[in-house]
Amino acid sequence: MATTTGAFDAHHPPSSDLLADCVHCGFCLPPCPTYALWSRETDSPRGRIHLLKVATEGKADITAEFARHFDTCLGCMACLTACPSGVQYDKLVEAARPQIERHVERPLGDRLFRRLIFSLFPYPGRLRWVALKLWAYQHLGLQRLLRASGLLNLLPARLRAMEAVAPPITFEGIWSSLPGVIPAQGKRRRRLALLLGCVQRVFFSGVNAATARVLAAEGCDVVIPQAQGCCGALMMHSGLESEAEAMARRFIDAFEPALADVDAIVINAAGCGSTLKEYGHLLRDDPVYASRAAALADKCRDISEVLAGLEPRAPRHPIRMRVAYHDACHLQHAQGVSSEPRQVLSAVPELEVCDVPEGGLCCGSAGIYNLVEPEAAGELGERKARNVLATGAEAVVSSNPGCLLQLGSALAREGRPLRTMHLVEVVDASIRGRQPA
Repeated sequence: MATTTGAFDAHHPPSSDLLADCVHCGFCLPPCPTYALWSRETDSPRGRIHLLKVATEGKADITAEFARHFDTCLGCMACLTACPSGVQYDKLVEAARPQIERHVERPLGDRLFRRLIFSLFPYPGRLRWVALKLWAYQHLGLQRLLRASGLLNLLPARLRAMEAVAPPITFEGIWSSLPGVIPAQGKRRRRLALLLGCVQRVFFSGVNAATARVLAAEGCDVVIPQAQGCCGALMMHSGLESEAEAMARRFIDAFEPALADVDAIVINAAGCGSTLKEYGHLLRDDPVYASRAAALADKCRDISEVLAGLEPRAPRHPIRMRVAYHDACHLQHAQGVSSEPRQVLSAVPELEVCDVPEGGLCCGSAGIYNLVEPEAAGELGERKARNVLATGAEAVVSSNPGCLLQLGSALAREGRPLRTMHLVEVVDASIRGRQPA
């Protein structure tokens, strides 16, 4: 039944004022991944905005068909970069998704698969046991055997996608940890808190260790709150609003004791960074946490922003390598951070950094998108892989774990596997005088 907000309920419906900002000029069409795939107006940013507008006016209901156009949106926010009118599509889609979750009942299989994802990925303790099983699967030769036999093709597409993006697991990495404080080397320049992440902590523990080493080498005390949990990014980007808010409150409680004593919170996962910087908006109605959330958000910085703002002090040794730098969407578009990673990499002697053709187009990772929409994500991944290979690079560098997993899988499917590295791993290798592992 239509209300004053049309088909939407009264809890944070899409803003009519924000919807009115869109003049339907079409600048958002070329950079939109789903429009690039299907050339359908309803699967473009301005088409989705039109759907929200007519639903707000009570001229459309929130149905499964309506929801589908928002499920296929990757949330890459390339439209933000392209829009000349400053339309806040991020705020609109983030308002629409919780409404969809409240109004549309998903099929049983979809509900169960999403429940599996959200009961695992935000919990590092649970992920460690999954990682242990993956380690056995890989190191006992089962992965090689099943992939060669073709038996994996009998699995549902979503489970095949999950298996395909699983990273190489090391036993040491599963259980690795960092101390509460890592002191600066030499005269201290800054004191920084470090986000460990969830998937990052378990599957990319080496990235966290490299981040801490680089910051310490550059004269920064690194504070690592040991009680920190998930920041809520996966839930926020998927419309699970109450779950995201609950995790944000717990995250604030864990970081707040260190907040007054640090200059910034350093983040090395782009999806987490875009969420943390929006904490003030997420908890805007909470009388206890609203101002605390905004204060925490103001201190959040991507690792590339921090390093770009520090004159390099630790010597950089040459790395003779040609790399393709892939802009993570939640860094380039959602956070507006693009020049800083290139500035950081340019300080590494003899490192040749190439831009990837169609660099603004999403690789298909997009949080859990490559798991819940494997066909579309696969097409985008293969398109990105071909663009990476066109650069002639020996390796691909990015700033987001999901992108690295997606690119590695797509390059393998193209028969041209390349080394994938986080930006901070390259800097760490240069400071330590080693070739990247």
